[in-house]
Amino acid sequence: MDLNLKGKTALVVASSQGLGKAVATQFVKEGVHVMITSRDEEKLSRVKEELQSLAEGKVEYCVADITKKEDIQHLVETTKSAFGSIDILVNNAGGPPGGGFEKFSDDEWEEAFQLNLLSYIRLIREVLPDLKENGGRILNIASSSVKQPIPGLILSNTFRMGIQGLAKSLAEELAPFGILVHTVSPGRIATDRVDHLDQLRADKLGLSKAEVAEQARKNIPLERYGKPEEFANVVTFLASDASSYMTGSSILVDGGMIRAI
Repeated sequence: MDLNLKGKTALVVASSQGLGKAVATQFVKEGVHVMITSRDEEKLSRVKEELQSLAEGKVEYCVADITKKEDIQHLVETTKSAFGSIDILVNNAGGPPGGGFEKFSDDEWEEAFQLNLLSYIRLIREVLPDLKENGGRILNIASSSVKQPIPGLILSNTFRMGIQGLAKSLAEELAPFGILVHTVSPGRIATDRVDHLDQLRADKLGLSKAEVAEQARKNIPLERYGKPEEFANVVTFLASDASSYMTGSSILVDGGMIRAI
């Protein structure tokens, strides 16, 4: 199947590792020109070199802290300067700290809001002129908590749900411009973030990390953690012409873990 992605431009946020890097990798293999970004220039430089060796498309990087409005504006301007225009935005951000309601101060709530919701809003606002002119895709990476809150992750549960509401609202508002909007939510994918959460749970329960992972696998019908490239394949499909009659969808990539309909 020809996904008709070759020559398009994607801005993939938080892409020096984990799910963002996996998405950027799949995109460049399809001939997409990709701007990768994070706060770590050393990682970005290594990832650019790695991806360029695979690429049908071009790869550039821009250091940015997406909790800062001026960094977001610079990131979008740099992407347009490098590639001309933006066709695909993949919103992504690292997860906020784990913990229950009483653990967090106003400042910590504000930090999580800035990182996990307001950054998405600002990035969409900045790329919207390009997308309205040419059509395109907005793909918001969230979490399985949009369907079923995860115990001990109240910050994530709150703001990931906001992403879901934002995407569903924008899907209707932006459809007349040919802009398709989706939320893509990972379950337990084998990334550093999930490894960290397993360690936190192990420490809390007095178990080994391996025991926690085994318990988690028992609750997944496919009986394993997902691979980052499996998640990236779904995002790539949604970015492509193969999904041209889909918008406003909330897609779980979770091995069947969430039982809710």
